[in-house]
Amino acid sequence: MAQKLAFLLALQVLAASAAVTSFTFGQDIDYPPYASKNATTGELTGFGVELVKAMNAHCSATLNITVVETRWSNCWSSAGGGTLGALLEDGTLDACMTYTHTQGIRNDYADFSYGILDVNKAAGLLTLLENGMPKLDGHSDLNGKTIVDVGGWAPTADGLDFVTNKCLNQKYSSNYTLVVGNGNDEAMTMLRNGSADAMFVYADQAKNYQCDGSTVAAWDCALWQGFGTEYAYVQTGQFGYVVNGTTLALSKKGSGVPEAINSCLAEVMATEAYYDACVKYDLVDSCYANSFFPSSGIVIHEYNKETDEHAGDCSSGYCPCPSTSTPTTQTSLATGLSIKALMGATLSFLVAVLL
Repeated sequence: MAQKLAFLLALQVLAASAAVTSFTFGQDIDYPPYASKNATTGELTGFGVELVKAMNAHCSATLNITVVETRWSNCWSSAGGGTLGALLEDGTLDACMTYTHTQGIRNDYADFSYGILDVNKAAGLLTLLENGMPKLDGHSDLNGKTIVDVGGWAPTADGLDFVTNKCLNQKYSSNYTLVVGNGNDEAMTMLRNGSADAMFVYADQAKNYQCDGSTVAAWDCALWQGFGTEYAYVQTGQFGYVVNGTTLALSKKGSGVPEAINSCLAEVMATEAYYDACVKYDLVDSCYANSFFPSSGIVIHEYNKETDEHAGDCSSGYCPCPSTSTPTTQTSLATGLSIKALMGATLSFLVAVLL
């Protein structure tokens, strides 16, 4: 009898374990607050990990996701214009976390889960400052300019074709040169050394790369110093390159991973645990508001605003649109009035001589 009972219990355990779908998701550690590593404990952290923990708890009977550290290049590569990374391609990883669902090339190779943020991930243009003024201002249509894109990251190199200048509300010129830096640090180096006039990058990237010691800085902190004094954004709020913003999972096309996790993800996003994660990572203004969110008083970050919504100067790291009234116009007007007065005086003199 005891043996029969033990056998039945074993069958129940096997049946329960068979009902649990297990996945391995990868993330790098240089994308705070979405994907990082705690500097003290060495644990993987970030908004993506927080949601996975909530999903594992909420859907423990059916789903288990293990998160491992990897390099982003194992997930998505800029090689050949864009393709899956080796570990996602060969199935070592089932998905990679916190990727942006963009327009363009990514859709040829990858599927995406539901978005985990309501505000789509805005792009922007960074440029150097000179005496507090941008070398390339917000009215530029990029004609004849060189723009560096961050290889392997969204916005992808084809993204500029999908966005508009938020000061002029028009598309950019097609007469620009696009170069690609191997990651954020190389792209920033190219901007700083003059190889590029502007950097096409996430609108919160520079802000999130200001080092505070709480997470492992897998980037050159010194290179990103001077935000608002040495360099700043002259365009933000460029959402046209995205389909559905930041997602939990990017997987190989046809893998079925999004379909397997979306229902649990949707349930978790309606819970207090989701709201708590949004608060913890300072993303309340970007998250999907559920019943646990306050009905008012949510502060919008500068990186979520369009360029024409910024005010003041560039010291915050976010330059407003240039004024339509420029010193050049005022000087020209003054010059015109002086010429008119001179002509009037000359005419009076000639009339006096003739008479």
